[in-house]
This record gives sequence, C-alpha cells and structure tokens, in this order.
Amino acid sequence: MKKIIVLGGTGFVGAHVCEKLVREGWAVTVPTRRRIKATAIMHLPNLTVLELDVNDEAALMRAVPGNDALVNLVAILHGTQEAFERTHVALPRKIAKACRVAGVKQVVHVSALGADALQPGKLPSMYLRTKSEGEAVLMQAAMGAGTSGQADFDLSILRPSVIFGAEDKFINVFAKLQRIFPVMPLAGAEARFQPVWVEDVATAVVHCLEGASPATSPRIIEAVGPEVFTLKQLVQMSAQLAGIGGGFGRPVFALPDWAARIQAKLMGLAPGEPVMSDDNLDSMKVDNISTGQQPGLASLGIIASALQPIAQDYLNSNNVKSGLMGMRSRSH
Repeated sequence: MKKIIVLGGTGFVGAHVCEKLVREGWAVTVPTRRRIKATAIMHLPNLTVLELDVNDEAALMRAVPGNDALVNLVAILHGTQEAFERTHVALPRKIAKACRVAGVKQVVHVSALGADALQPGKLPSMYLRTKSEGEAVLMQAAMGAGTSGQADFDLSILRPSVIFGAEDKFINVFAKLQRIFPVMPLAGAEARFQPVWVEDVATAVVHCLEGASPATSPRIIEAVGPEVFTLKQLVQMSAQLAGIGGGFGRPVFALPDWAARIQAKLMGLAPGEPVMSDDNLDSMKVDNISTGQQPGLASLGIIASALQPIAQDYLNSNNVKSGLMGMRSRSH
C-alpha cells in the first residue's frame, strides 16, 4: 500500500483530499497541532493522525520518512510578513529538506493563482509574493538545484483560483452577511475570479500523484472553473442562490479604494479570521483568472464544474454538508 503524508489535511480542501486518497487505496498520515481539528477525517480507514507542529523542523523530519509522497496544503490568507514567510516560504524549505533526506519521490504543492515563482518581487501582496517564493524553493529542489545536485523529487504545483464548496468560507460568508445586513458595501468589487470546486481540486491532487511523469517535473497546473465572475457578481449570486430578499439578494455597491482600505482595516480588527484585509485588497489588484500559459484541469482529465448548481444546493440546505464531506456524490 502506498503511503502519503498530507500537511494541512484537516482543512477545507485537505479533508476532501484525504477522503479521495483513502478511496484510491493510499495509507494517509495527517499531522496537526491539535488532534481535535482532525475530527472530520479521523474515522477514515487507513488514516493516521499525528499530533505535531509541521513548522517544527525536527518533528517534520521524524514524520516524513516511510512515505512515498507528500501533499502540502498549508496556507494562510491573513497575517504579518513574518507569518506569511513562515507558512509559505520557510515551511516549503523544510519540506524540501525532509523529502530529500527521507527519499520521498513525489510532492504535490497547492499554491495560488497569480503566483509567479520567477518574479515574486513584482507581485502586489505579501500573500502572492510569499506563495511565489515557496514555489521557487520547491522547484529548485525538484530541478536538482539543492545540495544533492540531483532532482530531489517529482513536483506538481496546483494554482487554484478561489475554491468553493459546502464548507467554504467565501460564498457561504457573503450569503451569511447578506442575511444580516440590508445592503452590502464591497471592497474590490471589480476584481475577477474563476472559482473552482473543492472536489475538482482534490481530484487534481490525486491525479497528479497517479498520472505524473518525472520527465515533466516540475509541472504547474492552473486549477480554475469554467466561468469568470467579478467579486460583486459572486456576492450578488451568493444571496440570490440562498433565497435572500426573495431571491433578489441585497443591494451591493462598490467602495472606492480609500473607503475599501478603511473597511479592510476595520474588518481586520474584528475577532476571529477577517473576511477582508489590506493584503487581500492588494492581491485583488491581479485578476484571479487563468493566464492560459499553463495547463489546466483538462490536462488531468478533469472537466471543471460550474459554480451555480453546486452553490445553490449547499446554500439552500439547512445542513451545508451532504454526506461525509458535502456534495461528494457529484465527483462520481
């Protein structure tokens, strides 16, 4: 039985990835700082939960050996420069070292659309710059630029647009806000996205592991859906599909940049994870859509799913989950 370690396996995307890997016969190990975070996946067969901090290099070095492959899904959307660098750059560096020492043959790294490993300094946000720098670290190892002088592992990098699904914190959040507020002032209203279904991203991870060819490593795949929307259109659609305002939604009006910055700063002060931050606004200066310069999901044999019929199902449900991970039946 093939063995794999999944970093970030307790998160939104990670839970779907773990389920698919188990279905495909992998023995899965998921590290997490707190075991309670793995409640949704710990009952899966052939899945082991390890309580450890993946940012602890010594702990990671002990956890990786014995695995044939590694998937990295660890990421943050908000934080300081130090936090972004620790998560998006330092961790990939530790992953590259651990995989080299342990002889791991395959790595799948989930990055972000808009990242550019060749020119990270030209990107407008800490999120995109550090995502790009993390890609560069892994690509160098995969191309033999590390200390060994040889390719350390086969590498696939997935660059998804915003990811939607029954447990997402994007479409669901905007629908929830419009249940509370009669109008919706919106920062970054004209930013463009190409939303991709979480099940399609999870399937892409598995296909990268099973269909990869070392001759094409490292490979970059843009994981996007079939449609492009502005943020304003997505916010309006979330309310309409949820039946808010009799199915018409709420009035949504775009904020000018100065007002958007104020809104983002105020949201950043709120308790819990913010809906919007200054750095998010900086990221939205770059359209979050396919460049057409890299292969897409079709190169992995995946027909990308449209947003509307899937989002309508989970936004109209009293229980956003349908089955184990929510909406999973659509993947078969």
